[in-house]
Order: sequence, then C-alpha cells, then structure tokens
Amino acid sequence: MIKRIQLLLLASLLLFACQPTKNDYQFNEGYIWGTIYHIIYDNSKGGDLHDEIKAKMNEFDLSLSTYKPNSTISRVNNNDSTVVLDPYFKTVFNRSIEISKATNGAFDMTIAPLVNAWGFGFKNKLDPEDIPVDSLLQIIGFNKVRMINDKIIKNDPRIMFDASAIAKGYGVDVIANFLENKGISNYMVEIGGEIRVKGVSNKNRSWRVGIDKPIDDATLQKREIQDVLSLVDGAMATSGNYRQFYIKNGKKYAHTIDPKLGYPIQHSLLSASVIAPDCMTADAYATAFMVLGLEKSVTIVENDPNLNAYFIYTDEEGKYQTYSSDKIKEMILK
Repeated sequence: MIKRIQLLLLASLLLFACQPTKNDYQFNEGYIWGTIYHIIYDNSKGGDLHDEIKAKMNEFDLSLSTYKPNSTISRVNNNDSTVVLDPYFKTVFNRSIEISKATNGAFDMTIAPLVNAWGFGFKNKLDPEDIPVDSLLQIIGFNKVRMINDKIIKNDPRIMFDASAIAKGYGVDVIANFLENKGISNYMVEIGGEIRVKGVSNKNRSWRVGIDKPIDDATLQKREIQDVLSLVDGAMATSGNYRQFYIKNGKKYAHTIDPKLGYPIQHSLLSASVIAPDCMTADAYATAFMVLGLEKSVTIVENDPNLNAYFIYTDEEGKYQTYSSDKIKEMILK
C-alpha cells in the first residue's frame, strides 16, 4: 500500500533478540501494506489478539490503499460517483488539510500525479526528461478539492490522492487505539518503521527506539544507528531520501517531491524524525520537513509544543550534523 521510505527503528531491528521476557506480554509480527510490522503488548487477561489486529489492518487497507482498486481512495481517484467516504479516509483527509496549512503546502495528499510520474507512486512512471511538471502542477493542491456530505469534490477530475506519507502512521494509531480499547496500557506498535508506544516495555522499562544514520542504501542492508531514544508515551516517524531512490543517467532521484516545485527535493536535510502524540501527525510532519529543509522545519518545531524533532543534515563541508529539540535531547540514551 504505502511506498514511503522504510526507516526501521531500533525496536524493529532488535525485536527478535528482545522478544518478551514476561509471560503476560504478547509478540505479534507479520507483513502488511508492503512492509513488516512488530507489535508487543501486555495482555495478561485477554491473550493473543493477533487475528483481531490483522482484521483491523485489512479493514484499514480497504480505505487507503492505492494498490487495491476497490479501496475508498482508489475509487475517489477514479472519480467513482457512488463511493461514500469511510471514517478512515475522512480522518486522514481532514488532518492532511490541517498539516498542509501549518506547513504552507509542504504536505499535500493531492501530489499523487507527480509522485506517479517520478516513479514513486502506484502507476504511470515516466522518464525524468519527459515529465510535464508544469502541467501536473495545475492539478496539485488542497485548494482544488473539498469534502461535502461525505463526497470529495474536485476542481479537475485528474486530481488524485496519495496517502503514503500519512496513512502508515495513521494505521499505527488505529492499532494502538484498538489495543487501548481492549484495556491495554503497555504496548509498542511498529509498522514499517513508524512507531507508537505507551507505558513500559516487556523489559520493565521505557521503550527504546533508534534513529538510523542516513546511509544511501536502497537494499536496506547497511543499517547503522545514529542515536537511541527512550520513549514512554507517544509516536515517532522518520522520513529521508536514502532508502527510496533511483539513479538515472548518473543523477539521483529521491522519493520526496516538493508539491510546489514539482521536483524531487535536493537540500542538506538528510532525515527527519518527528515525535508527536499520535503517529499520523508524526508521519505527515516528517515528510513535510523533508520538503521544507532544515531552517523552516526548526522554526515550526520550536513554535509547536506538540512536536519534537531530530534532524540529520550535512554542513558546508559535507559532514553529518544533528539538530535535536530540547525534549529529544532529554530522551537520548548515552
């Protein structure tokens, strides 16, 4: 479903080595939305909930997967006049508009035509030299769509949505909320590197999550940890351009597309890890920050008490540097 960068956190790297040491913690894993998930939760009374979790994931997939022709988002993209928007789609749509406004359009779900053209979406990859960027920009922008009576109204039928930069994070929230509704207060939900935790881990301590070094590697074989954070209650998502990219005629094309310029971004910010109360917010802001670059992103973080961020960037000499908001500095394990 979701073709975003999969920056797996330390939790997912070490899960097999750190399986539950308490009998009342359940450990579930599997494959969903084109990626791997790991879930640990304290459910001493209710037992294993894996079947219910998988059913919830599949239900979610039928809303926001652009790879399922009968999903809500696919039917909206195909201008199916009979589709009625489900709660998942409406939640993502409304939150996306809020974050788009807060980031001056750096986050925008209507970017699908550009993402597809550049080869990171669900169809119609073009040669970079043949991409009609100016024409595609005419059908990009949340100001060209609106939701009325459970229907999406488009200014142009060619407008399409890509939820890949927010749906995986929201999917993490859906499963976390499912666990909480079951009365579970200690859990970790990690799907493709996006994570949300609450309470204490199976090691009877805060949850440990790691941030990857931004090493170019589309094969996902060269992972090194930059820092490890101690996380108790909250969510974290990471975006970057060193996992999902391709080389064409000696030039690197990364998957993060600027919705205003229409081209893959190229600047000093290599990765953005965002901590927020929910993973949907963290996921969307991580992508928006990759579009905005370091300085504008720092300004947003420092003016929003609900956001914390860890940025890795290159200085003028090409060396790795990091920025951490104050709360994250306190989370880093030495």
